[in-house]
Amino acid sequence: MWNEQVQTMPRSELAAVQLARLKDLVARLHERVPFYRARMDASGVTPADIRTLEDIARLPFTSKADMREGYPFGLFAVEPSEIVEVHMSSGTTGKPVVDGYTARDLEVWSDVMARTLDMGGVGQDDVVQNAYGYGLFTGGFGVHYGARALGATVLPISSGNTLRQLQVMQDFRSTALTCTPSYAMFMAEHGRDLGIDMVGLPLRVGFFGAEPWSEAMRAELEAKLGIRAHDIYGLTELIGPGVAAECPEQDGLHVFEDVFYPEIVDPRTGTPLPAGAQGELVLTAIGREGSPVLRYRTHDITYLMDAPCACGRTSRRIHRLMGRNDDMLIIRGVNVFPQQVEEVLLRIQGVEPHYRLLVDREGALDTLTVEVEMGEALFSDEVRAIIALERRIEAELHSALGIQATCALVNPRTIERSEGKARRVFDRREVTTHAR
Repeated sequence: MWNEQVQTMPRSELAAVQLARLKDLVARLHERVPFYRARMDASGVTPADIRTLEDIARLPFTSKADMREGYPFGLFAVEPSEIVEVHMSSGTTGKPVVDGYTARDLEVWSDVMARTLDMGGVGQDDVVQNAYGYGLFTGGFGVHYGARALGATVLPISSGNTLRQLQVMQDFRSTALTCTPSYAMFMAEHGRDLGIDMVGLPLRVGFFGAEPWSEAMRAELEAKLGIRAHDIYGLTELIGPGVAAECPEQDGLHVFEDVFYPEIVDPRTGTPLPAGAQGELVLTAIGREGSPVLRYRTHDITYLMDAPCACGRTSRRIHRLMGRNDDMLIIRGVNVFPQQVEEVLLRIQGVEPHYRLLVDREGALDTLTVEVEMGEALFSDEVRAIIALERRIEAELHSALGIQATCALVNPRTIERSEGKARRVFDRREVTTHAR
């Protein structure tokens, strides 16, 4: 396996590496980053207080809002002349989050992404069709650097232009695909419409991330593309893709713990939780130089898996994401994640994996409507059969979610497709309230 010495390091040795890197990080941030110095001083903690890994709980959290306030250079821990590359978020909801990389950071990024692709069996004989976005977005470049480190051929096609994607996939005999899961599904659907035998292509593995997706979606992608679909995880705030990834066992995502130290905390109190307890993932970039982040609150809900993995890697794993705090809907007092709805829909014959969740308020009562596309066969069926399927879906949603939801089957191709991250949730409660 790629970088086998690090990936199979005994837990005791890994803990020693983590502690040394954590101590160094805290000292550097206190010395060089006024934001962190002020936060540590306010918390009454100094670098000398960090003696064990458990002492990380004494350190302050970092939020996305903090990183936006630091725009553009406020959280850099090195001199500007040491930054050789900059990436950032879109900034569509405010100031963008900036990630600055030193030359060493780019080496680290290449290494963790090489580990990611290697877990799916990618090597120098593979052709990687990289359909993540290039530019300031981290996705495209992260995959690119990892594939180059492995010696694979990279097709830096970026996102969009689906006809060209499919043509390139056939002409260059791509063996690995990297993109969001929703875009992979769109490509599979579009290829089928064009008469392309998607399962018969040389494509054999996919690496999908940048948005939450379910086991049911994995099964759909594997069936429609004839591949093995791997879940990968990363954040612009930490490095981009390359924080965690699935190994061939596909039983949780290995966190690259020599670079990113994981914690699970109670989303409400911030109190650390033990392995196996579900909560919010918090990450510290102990292996970064340019803009390392201390205890970043990801808002992603998961839990840590401490049991040894059959693949031989010794890093802890996180369960595939169950949702995000900020994606979670509270409907009549019940917590609902889009992935729960997706799991239900993709178990049912006659519907396509394209859906929207519409949340409204009628008087004092919250309502949830699930719009989902009919398959072509159902579209030509009689109205009675369509109504019967809507009622069945409503019953299964009620069983899975614990609340009553309305199902509305809509015509094929009526729900907007995305070439990037799919938007599933439309919460119109606040809009409705203001309108009244």
